Amino acid sequence: QVQLVESGGGLVQAGGSLRLSCAASGRTSSNYHMGWFRQAPGKERLFVAAINWSGGSTLYVNSVKGRFTISRDNAKSTVYLQMNSLKPEDTAVYYCGVALHNLEIGTTPWEYDYWGQGTQVTVSS
Repeated sequence: QVQLVESGGGLVQAGGSLRLSCAASGRTSSNYHMGWFRQAPGKERLFVAAINWSGGSTLYVNSVKGRFTISRDNAKSTVYLQMNSLKPEDTAVYYCGVALHNLEIGTTPWEYDYWGQGTQVTVSS
């Protein structure tokens, strides 16, 4: 069992920045991939970014490339999502997930085994 707790969401104007954090506890080690997804009201949960266990490999959805940066601190069992140049279309609940069994970084929700409760990000125009 792994528990994930996200924090750092909030209300920001377009062009602003936020930094999301996701702290893992429970059955944790550094040998797992982690990802961020987001879900707007009435929409499906969509991939945003993911990072492999060592932090040496990352993936991003095209719409956030150059604006968002995913990183991790294995000593703190925490993954971060630095979001810059935010746009109204980034508004959603952001979830972090952990993939315990994948060999490769996953970009679909069903590849992740545990999820946090989500944190709301609202970008005003």
